[in-house]
Amino acid sequence: MNSTSVSGNLNSTNETNYVSYDLRVETYIVPVLFAIFFVVGVVGNGTLIIVFFRVRPMRNVPNIYILSLAMADLLVIVTTVPLTSTVYTVESWPWGSFLCTFSEFIKDVSIGVSVFTLTALSGDRYFAIVDPLRKFHTHGGSQRTTRITIGIAVTIWVLAIMCGLPDLIGTGVKEIKINSMKSFSLCYPFPDEWGKNYAKLMVLLRFMFYYLIPLIIISIFYILISKHLIYSASVPGELQGVRKQVRARKKVAITVMTFVVIFGICFLPYHLFMLWFYYSPTAQEDYNQFWHTIRIIGFCLSFANSCANPVALFFVSGQFRKHFNRYLFCRTYTSDGDLMRSTTFKGFHSRRSLHQQSTKTHHETSIIMLHNDE
Repeated sequence: MNSTSVSGNLNSTNETNYVSYDLRVETYIVPVLFAIFFVVGVVGNGTLIIVFFRVRPMRNVPNIYILSLAMADLLVIVTTVPLTSTVYTVESWPWGSFLCTFSEFIKDVSIGVSVFTLTALSGDRYFAIVDPLRKFHTHGGSQRTTRITIGIAVTIWVLAIMCGLPDLIGTGVKEIKINSMKSFSLCYPFPDEWGKNYAKLMVLLRFMFYYLIPLIIISIFYILISKHLIYSASVPGELQGVRKQVRARKKVAITVMTFVVIFGICFLPYHLFMLWFYYSPTAQEDYNQFWHTIRIIGFCLSFANSCANPVALFFVSGQFRKHFNRYLFCRTYTSDGDLMRSTTFKGFHSRRSLHQQSTKTHHETSIIMLHNDE
């Protein structure tokens, strides 16, 4: 939900507290932050998608889920971020009713895909670590597992779209009157004709199903993973191969946990503010600079989450970092994993070696010819 809806409620009931947008600090800070989100998000998620489709070894089960995350993040960055960045820049929603509804719907779908995918990823890591040979015990092996994973990813998108339908149906442009001389329009997802309790219900449901319940499920999975890893430390020597496989999958589990922590941090201020504002009877009277700052931070962090995963993946995953360097910075690696300075340098180095070898061969041939002449 856009923070304009909250802004509208505040301004409509606290006319004397209204501050013109050109006097607000966020008017100048938020657009810069959103420009950074856009660039980092497009480059990072775009590169992630390219790596998945161009590098065959990267097309495994957990990376299918990561691809789904990247597609959802890229979608919201390209379609919603440029529109929503104006919320704290201009006083009235400038994009019309259709783009208002579209941007709100896409943002809701993206959040749904993100949180449901993180939950599925956590479950996948649990089963992969607790029973690392499970997929080989089933008919079809890894191909069957891949098909199931793709089916789950598609189901997640369908479920997220269904969860976003209330915004698709109800969101519209609402006129807010400040005083007899001042009014503006905002993108508002809670229609007045749906009842005064509809906004409170939606805020609670989104907190429960887009934040609290998924994080509880993920926490349970990771507690069980931790217990299993403690137990597996005493695995006998003949199962060292299994232990090695578990260690590899443990690294992926740490990557997934990084995504979960980022998601939890990015959306916590947003949900805290929304719950306080819609459930505190005196919220509008108690609204002060502290809550105003929490609102701005929550608004920005909820969109920052869409560009954070590729950045986190770059630092926690050596394999992804290697491919990021390849496609973003034209760096390549030897078969042993050593970094080469660039493809240009590699080509120059190869040509130089060939030239030196040719010169050496020519020199040796000349010596042989001179020897024969003697």
